Amino acid sequence: MITFETADQKEVRRFRIAQFNGRAATVRSGGSMVTGHIRSVVATKSSIPPRWTITIVPTPPKAPPAVTLRPTPRTHLFAEDYL
Repeated sequence: MITFETADQKEVRRFRIAQFNGRAATVRSGGSMVTGHIRSVVATKSSIPPRWTITIVPTPPKAPPAVTLRPTPRTHLFAEDYL
């Protein structure tokens, strides 16, 4: 799990919407990008300006799809008609 703090209200709103909808969110943290599901968004009450602590469960990166060679079609579906 990755935990970080932010004071950006737009970012917090985006994370809460992603958490509510069960979608993955992408965060740029320390120069690297982390994609995962939002586990919690907690406000820190004693800070001015308001800050939020966000916890993300990272998802492993997807493997690139295997390249498959498709056989060429034996018939030409859109061949020109010669009259």
